[in-house]
Amino acid sequence: MRILLDYRPALRQRTGVGEYVHEMARGLLETSTNPDERILLFSASWKDRLPRDVLPGASVVDRKIPVKLLNYAWHRLHWPSAEQVTSEPLDVVQAFHPLLIPTRHAAQVITIHDLDFLDHPDRSRAEIRRDYPALAADHARRAHHIVVNSQTTAQDVRKRFGVEPGKITVCYPGAPAWQPRAEEPGAPCLLFLGALEPRKNVGVLLEAYRRLLFHMPDAPPLVLAGPPGADSKTILAHASDRPLAGRVEFPGYVKDSEREALFRRALVFIMPSHTEGFGMPVVEAMTIGVPVVVADRGALPEVVADAGLRFEPDDAEALERLLSELIQNPARRAELRERGWRRARAFDWKQSARALRGAWRQARETRERADG
Repeated sequence: MRILLDYRPALRQRTGVGEYVHEMARGLLETSTNPDERILLFSASWKDRLPRDVLPGASVVDRKIPVKLLNYAWHRLHWPSAEQVTSEPLDVVQAFHPLLIPTRHAAQVITIHDLDFLDHPDRSRAEIRRDYPALAADHARRAHHIVVNSQTTAQDVRKRFGVEPGKITVCYPGAPAWQPRAEEPGAPCLLFLGALEPRKNVGVLLEAYRRLLFHMPDAPPLVLAGPPGADSKTILAHASDRPLAGRVEFPGYVKDSEREALFRRALVFIMPSHTEGFGMPVVEAMTIGVPVVVADRGALPEVVADAGLRFEPDDAEALERLLSELIQNPARRAELRERGWRRARAFDWKQSARALRGAWRQARETRERADG
């Protein structure tokens, strides 16, 4: 069986979706038991090339095609087929976004991480605003199978797109292979990790931290780690004013090799997002043993279960109270650390890879029935 994985989200800086694509591909290769299964990692870019050895055991199909041009042709013209672009016969084409990749004969599988692009298109980049709201519902109905990253997203897709439950498979992200830390850092920080974009709601975190410094001038520094986004200028301007000036760090995009060390430095991890389809950094924090505080929205409550603290995403005062409590209460941090370790063990990339193979099997059966 020949499976095409659209690896393009992981080609450059791997943020949430890119990390999901890369680690899912790794999990698939590590759990492969069928000698006839062939995983093809597909990439297309005018200037960025995908290394042939990016994941041992995978085949690489790398084309020098501008990504925006290819997306427009695929999404709007339904051409060229994946077989034409890759010069390969294919059995399954796996997109890691909500829109179909055209194909002649393969089963088509899409991935829906969240539906924020429907409710808040202003939070999305131009290409997503152009295509996703207009096309996603139709593509979800035409896909042979749909993969989602949480039960929350599965429920949203069923409700918003009218998709039958049997057509959806949940493939959770997995936890990293990091060892829990034995003790807390000597020079800790409060940590956020994610793109500095409107959906991440970093402004509320900055306001909560401003309040925290008023009551606790010696609070740990705040680290806002992640690539720049549409909110970057506003956030930088806010952080340059007193009392935040000099207390907020911006390390930018954090490479995969540096991420674990960053989490080990954290006393508390905060994810204040308006919505998340999953929230992979939350699992990374819990794996290390970092207490987590998350907005009570999207899939974040599902991910943390009883292992984290929650707040309303527009309530900076409530967030400040939770941060103050954790900074001053080592026993409470220890309790959340233990719960986090247990919760993180529920997420495993190999288990997710097996679930994805099950989705492919169902997609092929659906395709065969449609052709039959």
